[in-house]
Amino acid sequence: MKKKSNRLDAIKMIISGKDVSSQDELLHALSKEGFELTQATLSRDLKHLKVAKAANMNGKYVYVLPNNIMYKRTNDQTPSEMLMNSGFVSLQFSGNIAVIRTRPGYASSMAYDIDNRECPAILGTIAGDDTIMLVVDEDASPNEVRDFLSLIIPNIK
Repeated sequence: MKKKSNRLDAIKMIISGKDVSSQDELLHALSKEGFELTQATLSRDLKHLKVAKAANMNGKYVYVLPNNIMYKRTNDQTPSEMLMNSGFVSLQFSGNIAVIRTRPGYASSMAYDIDNRECPAILGTIAGDDTIMLVVDEDASPNEVRDFLSLIIPNIK
């Protein structure tokens, strides 16, 4: 029997390497790699890894790892094309509120990435399926926020 750490690494590699939309698909892929486990164990592993589901470029919901704003991409994309498909749609400001619009399924992971970076200009986020509301510090400028967000969302400028 293979070790848990090896199994977790295999799960990360499988999810990163191809679109996986169900636990059955993931169990089958793990089986091919020599890992035999139950659905309950896999479910615990996914929770431990903080794996979520998000829409890929074709609108299909697939497993994604945390801190992965690029999500799943087709294998024939160049790195430049990948950067252009981060899921970002628009950014607007109103007072100390900013609203980011995304493609469906992208907002939650983007908000997670924003919240887990140090930016005194952004006090916090609230995310839905395709919209993120950012509460911006009263003393921060929209340009300061936009510059910070460009580190996370490459095509925001």
